[in-house]
Amino acid sequence: MRWYILAAMAVIIMPLAYAQGPAREPAGEHPQRPPLFFKEDWQQSAKGGEHPVFPDSVGNTSLELKQYVPSGQLQMTGKAGDESNPVHVWTGLCTTPCAFALRDKTHFADLSGMARVRLSTKISGFHKVRPIVKLADGTWLVGDHTEGGSSRDWLVSEISYGDLRWIKLDIARVVTVGTFVDKVDLSKVDEIGFADLMPSSGHGPGGWSDVAQIEVFGKPVARTEQKETR
Repeated sequence: MRWYILAAMAVIIMPLAYAQGPAREPAGEHPQRPPLFFKEDWQQSAKGGEHPVFPDSVGNTSLELKQYVPSGQLQMTGKAGDESNPVHVWTGLCTTPCAFALRDKTHFADLSGMARVRLSTKISGFHKVRPIVKLADGTWLVGDHTEGGSSRDWLVSEISYGDLRWIKLDIARVVTVGTFVDKVDLSKVDEIGFADLMPSSGHGPGGWSDVAQIEVFGKPVARTEQKETR
């Protein structure tokens, strides 16, 4: 008689289990994507065309532009609203490796966890752009991921900061120093940008990098009154 009862209970319970569906993981265990920290589309001059990159080339008033060009010059070119030639930073006149970075005036960026950057690039020759960061303590790092895979058209891509391996960057020369850093704390980042570690060839086909729209996704961290390393 007992086995009849157990069999009847199984007939009742099994459909209920299937109806409920698979067990769900407890809420809060999935990593959360961070919000948009900043977006930069660049600001063309009133005359347009090609011209040096100036502080007011930044369209986002919350940001400051930092240029690191040992020799040569970063240029701004392109036209707003033109998908074939958007407003962008061009490294063609850099006769050494060069870089630029953006700094939020009131917040550090927490680039830990699922933080990422989305950017639009175009390249010529073997050039690539690499993500760089300046930590709150003044340390500069460059990541091992490169972007800029097409010389024909603009490509939009994303880089996950958590997937990168980092090497220290001598920002005065824009060259790597030392070996890969074992542990990197990205919870308080002062500046966020990109470097082209090759000298460029000038106008025309040859070797250079273009960087148009940039979107950084990370958590804002309020800057304190303590003295910061610039």
